[in-house]
Amino acid sequence: MHTQHFPAPALPLYARLRERWSAGIPCSSDVVFAFGVSFIWLALYNVRFWELTAQAMWHPSAGSLLFMASLFLLAWTVLSLLLLLSPSRWLMRAFASSLFIIAALGAYFMSEYGAIMNQEMMRNVIQTDRAEAEALMSAELWLHVTLLGLIPAVLVWRVRLPAIGWRKQLGHRALAIAIALALSVAGMFISSANYATFLREHKPVRYTLNPVAQVVSMVGLLAGGREADANRPLLNPAGKSERTAATSAKPLVLFLVIGETARAANFQLGGYARDTNPELAQISGLTYFANTASCGTSTAISVPCLFSHLPRSEFKVDQAGNYTNLLDSLSQAGFDVQWRDNNSGCKGVCARVASVESCRESNCFDEVMLADLPETLRNLQRDTVIVFHQKGSHGPAYSERYPPAFERFKPACRSNQLQHCTEQEIANAYDNTLAYTDHVLASQIRMLREASSQLDSVLIYVSDHGESLGENGIYLHGMPYSFAPATQKQVPMLMWASEGYVRRSQLQADCLRTEAKTPVSHDFFYHTVLGAAEVRNQVYDPHLDLVAGCRRGGGHE
Repeated sequence: MHTQHFPAPALPLYARLRERWSAGIPCSSDVVFAFGVSFIWLALYNVRFWELTAQAMWHPSAGSLLFMASLFLLAWTVLSLLLLLSPSRWLMRAFASSLFIIAALGAYFMSEYGAIMNQEMMRNVIQTDRAEAEALMSAELWLHVTLLGLIPAVLVWRVRLPAIGWRKQLGHRALAIAIALALSVAGMFISSANYATFLREHKPVRYTLNPVAQVVSMVGLLAGGREADANRPLLNPAGKSERTAATSAKPLVLFLVIGETARAANFQLGGYARDTNPELAQISGLTYFANTASCGTSTAISVPCLFSHLPRSEFKVDQAGNYTNLLDSLSQAGFDVQWRDNNSGCKGVCARVASVESCRESNCFDEVMLADLPETLRNLQRDTVIVFHQKGSHGPAYSERYPPAFERFKPACRSNQLQHCTEQEIANAYDNTLAYTDHVLASQIRMLREASSQLDSVLIYVSDHGESLGENGIYLHGMPYSFAPATQKQVPMLMWASEGYVRRSQLQADCLRTEAKTPVSHDFFYHTVLGAAEVRNQVYDPHLDLVAGCRRGGGHE
């Protein structure tokens, strides 16, 4: 009797996939896992790093080729150390999984917007509110993060590593680290001249090495913040703040308007060809400071710096919360002080004064902060300072920053993925935001004029930082200050004073317009506001007060 053998039926496709999934992805050792994952990061997630490195260092020569090869090895070693130094396999997988998501996000924002992942950018990430985060969301971003972040993050846990003792694991890792470091150091020694140039002249490039730049910057930021908070109590270098002028029959009101992302290059008052300031251009008594430099390239830096007594050269944002600021001095001098916010908060500046969040929705236009102003001014009895923190021109969704009636420049980019719009469409949308800011400022000045029989008033407007609109492939803001283009650092600033204030303070408008032609910066804001408020303290510097030399019979005090 013959027995007939039949082949086993083939498993269905889903069953074969499930079987392979259950079996996992074989990997010979921890070292292969770490260097393999790091190679993927270096090759696929660091396009921006290699672009900037090539622009800075590449030229056709054997020395340049050797430098690029040694840099690849050095970067590969650094990325691998993030995993090899983890104390257990579970943590190594957890780090790799998390870093895939971080790397995917970093690769997207560096490639699409030219972002630099330094501490300033990490501070922006921490302080970003829901509205700002939602403005950056897109289907393309989610697809990118899913394919290059979430899927690899899951697959990491399917890698099957051989079962060996921890001593043997440690020995393998130590040997691999020693060899990699030795080769990296040798490569750096051979190309030492190129490394000297690269590390000294092109420092910002290192903040695009993905994902190590985000990790190092975040750790440095958090460590610096804890050290400052722990070791530095609240200090008052300004001492006692006092009024210098006699009591007036009418209250004094100061409007301090902190703009958002307005760049001077696109301000009509500064010579821009388009009518981005049609209303302000018609207002008499207004002085525009055409050459103003910001303290930083992000809100998180510039806003605390604006209200600090320290100049940009001495200002450290991690320590700003340890000092009293301009609003504290004004409050001590007897002003009622209020902060009105339509942005992402006051960054600690308003910690000790009254604050109002004007909009709890995801997006409100800046006029929301003005709704009750006429009534507030009518009922005002005391000297008052009101700070308005605008949404302004915050990108990338510029078209969401102004009402439809202010879409004067068309067609406007309506996407938060600026790389999908033409340069003209981006400029149109951005210029529309400035035209709306122009309207908001003009409305505030009109309100102050209408209340001039009851009070004397001053309005000072300055933007926190500028913006890149795609020039040289760079968008938005937040680049390291020394590396940032002028469009991120040159900002508009203007001042308007009521006729009653001009008489009261004996202010000479012609003199102020002459002062406006000289280069100024955010360093002048603290002292100019004190000067306008007729307040003095120990850190007040008349040479940084733009109105001090323009009072009749005056000069710098």
